[in-house]
Amino acid sequence: MTEPRTSADIHLIQRLIPHRYPFLLVDKVVDIDGYTSATGIKNVTMNEPHFQGHFPGKPIMPGVTIVEAMAQTAAVMVGTALHMEDKNMLVYFMSIDKCKFRRMVIPGDVLEMRVSTLRGKPGGKVWRFGGVATVEGEMATEVEFTAMMDLGEKG
Repeated sequence: MTEPRTSADIHLIQRLIPHRYPFLLVDKVVDIDGYTSATGIKNVTMNEPHFQGHFPGKPIMPGVTIVEAMAQTAAVMVGTALHMEDKNMLVYFMSIDKCKFRRMVIPGDVLEMRVSTLRGKPGGKVWRFGGVATVEGEMATEVEFTAMMDLGEKG
């Protein structure tokens, strides 16, 4: 039996989830504890396409992309725990609740996204997660979201 993975670099992330530039919003995932919790890392850079229009002269990462980055972190956590590498795993939002934005996220920031499973188990399709995104220890976003895991295999 292999040791459980506790981290995922960009190469493993791309084997787990289908997202690609410009919509791949997590650079690595660390502190993976099975399908219980994990921390995603996003290095926010000025060359990301949303900064061209959000906002000219004052680039701010859109809140919806922060929530999406947390969802991608959760998908990587579950995918790693369930050994979904090279499978056609898709994750669909079902709800976003209790979402609050507390701090702007700007180019140069390192966004740390701590996600935890509130409800879900291997073999289940519907999962609920809680997440908190921080920059230098300061809360940027908190959210709860429900997602459906489509664990179909490539065929």
